[in-house]
Amino acid sequence: MATNNVLDAVLAQYETSKQGGSSSTSKFTQEERMKKYFAAILKDNEKQGQKRVRILPTPDGSSPFKEVWFHEIFIDGKWQKFYDPAKNDNERSPLSEVYDELMSTGKDSDKELAKQYKPRKFYIVKVIDRDREEDGVKFWRFKHNYKQEGIFDKIIPIYKAKGDVADSEKGRDLILELTKAKTPKGAFYTVIQTVMYDDPTSVHEDENTMNEWVSDKLTWEDVYSKKPIEYLESIARGETPRWDSDAGKYAYSNNEVSNVTM
Repeated sequence: MATNNVLDAVLAQYETSKQGGSSSTSKFTQEERMKKYFAAILKDNEKQGQKRVRILPTPDGSSPFKEVWFHEIFIDGKWQKFYDPAKNDNERSPLSEVYDELMSTGKDSDKELAKQYKPRKFYIVKVIDRDREEDGVKFWRFKHNYKQEGIFDKIIPIYKAKGDVADSEKGRDLILELTKAKTPKGAFYTVIQTVMYDDPTSVHEDENTMNEWVSDKLTWEDVYSKKPIEYLESIARGETPRWDSDAGKYAYSNNEVSNVTM
């Protein structure tokens, strides 16, 4: 494997990140889709714990960390992430339009409100969850941190010290040390306090299993949905779109049904 090339690609991506700078048909049931998300989250009754994960190499030797932009919007009683077509595909984004409009007024109150519509950069990486290997490949999504205190910033020193941790034969499992933190309003959430590494080892001791995982064609785009433009417009209007099971389409508050079927 072109280990040096992969290492150079990851490090170059990290240096660049420090400078700031259409809806697909679902392939899974909701239950199957949930198994494809790697979540470094503690249970409600846990205060600390560990997760072990192995980053998988890319077929072309590029960086395994894919940069994707999402909006984080509080809707239907919870925070949800929505793919941003403007930043990712240079296409129209109703949520970004709201952000730009609010920022253009010059009012401090509008600038504060605009924060919830601002697109954020995330990294998505293909992994194996060592605690649930039977689920096969998964995808781990985490936010970019402009203060250089995020998960990506914790992983990069391991790359610099130990080389390509995603190498299928000589890479390393990452050990995530998890703990609970509290918001100003008293809600608890999981924090990845540190990222450690294990000794060099192959992705799997069984060569067939290793080859199956490494050559798996599944991509993050198969797992993370891209909502139709009508859906994003509805959110921008402050509405909560609903899935119409009978019609097999999204229904909006104006009683119109989108022409995007699932």
